[in-house]
Amino acid sequence: MTGSNARDPREFTYLVKVAHISANPVQVHVEADERERQGLAELWNVEAVNRLSADLQIARWKKDGVRIKGHVAGELVQACVVTLEPVVSTIDQEIDQIFVPEGSKLARIVLDGAGEMVLDPEGPDLPETFTGDTIDAGALVAEFAALDIDPYPKKEGVAFSGHIESKVEEVKKPSPFAVLKDWKKD
Repeated sequence: MTGSNARDPREFTYLVKVAHISANPVQVHVEADERERQGLAELWNVEAVNRLSADLQIARWKKDGVRIKGHVAGELVQACVVTLEPVVSTIDQEIDQIFVPEGSKLARIVLDGAGEMVLDPEGPDLPETFTGDTIDAGALVAEFAALDIDPYPKKEGVAFSGHIESKVEEVKKPSPFAVLKDWKKD
């Protein structure tokens, strides 16, 4: 998130004031409007975003952090990688992200004795940092939605018919020792 007020018109935003967040979780429903859906379709390079929404739970985390949990749902239209026909797919992602202020001790990376980062692949993600007094929950929703986009959408029942490389007849190369078969020692 940048400090300026100028924002990309393709962004989906829902700003949360950190000072207004209490220890008691607040339930929030966010939904992209037509302009935001068109912008996201352009940003994600898909034909259309028919729907994008999230039900979030926003609460304080430890002393100065914020935890956003919830569920992202949506529907988008992409071009089939085989036929280029429209393919409708759904977005279904869970969010569980912690934000801490920039410079917070909670954002520091844990190192082992050899100076290497200690990360648990099955554990929680590292906290994200924020600057100022707001967090963009809409950008978080869009980020998690983008993670669920199929990079190679295919229309059901369609398969690749073969590769150009497989149609090229293989030329049998002679063995490099074939020239020696007629060679005789005198």
